Amino acid sequence: MVGVGLLGSGFIGECYADSLLDVRNARLVACYSRSSERSAEFARKWGPDVTAHPDMDALCADPAVDIVVIALPNEVHLEATRIAAKHGKAVICTKPLARTEKEAAEMLKIVLDAGIWHGYAESAVFSPKIAKAYDMLKAGGIGKLLTMRAREGHSGPHAPHFWNAETAGGGALLDMGCHTVESARHFFGKDNPVVEVLGWGATMVHTDKTTGEDACIVLLKFAGGELATLESSWIEKGGMQLRHELVGSEGRIVTDSSVGPVWGFVGKPVGYTVEKADSETGWVYPVPEETRAYGFSQQMRHFVDCFVQKTAPLETYEDGVIVNRIIDACYRSMKTKQWEQVAAN
Repeated sequence: MVGVGLLGSGFIGECYADSLLDVRNARLVACYSRSSERSAEFARKWGPDVTAHPDMDALCADPAVDIVVIALPNEVHLEATRIAAKHGKAVICTKPLARTEKEAAEMLKIVLDAGIWHGYAESAVFSPKIAKAYDMLKAGGIGKLLTMRAREGHSGPHAPHFWNAETAGGGALLDMGCHTVESARHFFGKDNPVVEVLGWGATMVHTDKTTGEDACIVLLKFAGGELATLESSWIEKGGMQLRHELVGSEGRIVTDSSVGPVWGFVGKPVGYTVEKADSETGWVYPVPEETRAYGFSQQMRHFVDCFVQKTAPLETYEDGVIVNRIIDACYRSMKTKQWEQVAAN
């Protein structure tokens, strides 16, 4: 049985803990939160055999922990990776890997120098809808993929640390665009690199909360001539919106997470319906089994299986570095208002 230690007790930490219930050969054995009270509460909730550690070093030193999962704010990812590597533990880091390519590259060097197994927790490519669309594309259903349009939007982050662009490293693009940047690489092929980007971003609504962009659009041009148009938004009311449109020479594939098997108009609150829902009444669009619908369970099973087999997973720290590299170029383009090149390495 693979023992997992989880750093972080926020929304994404809850998702990872829940996803581990679907992994038959792994279990949560340890947790850490920057709040000792939350750490103890987290251990009780996901127990009964979860140890709440007082700091990251203690968790990473725990002999029961085989894999350390980082579910902390962006600015802590580097330090957490360094501590896990010091103890020789395999590590999985949530998205984005880091705040900049330089920081991500330092994290990659740490895991490579330590010789530890590593995974980049980009859930988008593991979600059932994206996986099905990918299978249809690879089966030749729409011919050669030519363009992709993707958008992820909601009304804003659920934790204060996201709003501090100086500490977090960016706004909606870094927070949400990292998903669609990697899904674009997934669909167009990782051997077909992004070579040029064009970006626009602005703080349109949340000027009282952040100096980061709360709305942005970027274009990614691939070496093969294909184009991806990606939109990230913190200004959309009504819950999570996540859509992909894949246009090929012989057809089109659409995925839309907001279209589900359940919806309704409710006059009284019915409890939690979906991440970042803005209203408890009126039209609601709940997502059943949200952890599984968004790919967290499938992702964690894949990571654990690869760790046991001693093989590299679909998403590694190398992928995280490339995503940060592309996003850095997009931020440069937002400032220069022109196409910016993406370095090959």
